[in-house]
Amino acid sequence: MLLTFALVLLGYLFGSVSAAILVCRALGLPDPRASGSHNPGATNVLRIGGKKAAALTLLGDFLKGTLPVLAARALGADDISQALVGLAAFLGHLYPVFFRFRGGKGVATGLGVILAWSWVACAATAGTWLLMAAAFRISSLSALTAFLLAPAYLYAATGSRYLGAAMLLITVLTYWRHRSNIAKLLEGSEGKLDRKG
Repeated sequence: MLLTFALVLLGYLFGSVSAAILVCRALGLPDPRASGSHNPGATNVLRIGGKKAAALTLLGDFLKGTLPVLAARALGADDISQALVGLAAFLGHLYPVFFRFRGGKGVATGLGVILAWSWVACAATAGTWLLMAAAFRISSLSALTAFLLAPAYLYAATGSRYLGAAMLLITVLTYWRHRSNIAKLLEGSEGKLDRKG
């Protein structure tokens, strides 16, 4: 129990490290919380800083989800503990203690968590995102569709109700963080991915 608590706490703290903010500071770019969509995530960094900055942000956010779960597994954590650690890392990204609890929307970090739980489910989720992005060029719609299907992908791949339940919570939180995007999608005013950069 003590080990699980420590792993969950470390997962949250690791998730609280904002790749977007650190990358933008390192590259001399505007604070993503005050520019573009005001979201400290890879899509906004792409808009304000281009592909290199976005790629670094994406990698950092992705690893925040993957590494804590892999560390927990290496220490012998069971499915329940791995589910809690992944959820904690995801919550750290959304509500980072180091940045006044103003975090991103969780897509890259969530995908990183899914990879640590199941590479098959991760491939299916990422594939769904890519197909939707290619068809509609709308990042939020792609993410919302992919994460809507992710719990089913994960349960089919692992058969674990604990991981499936944690993924369902991640999906609910993802939709909550995208509520402004959902409103824009319904209005037909959501921005599209730029091919430049």
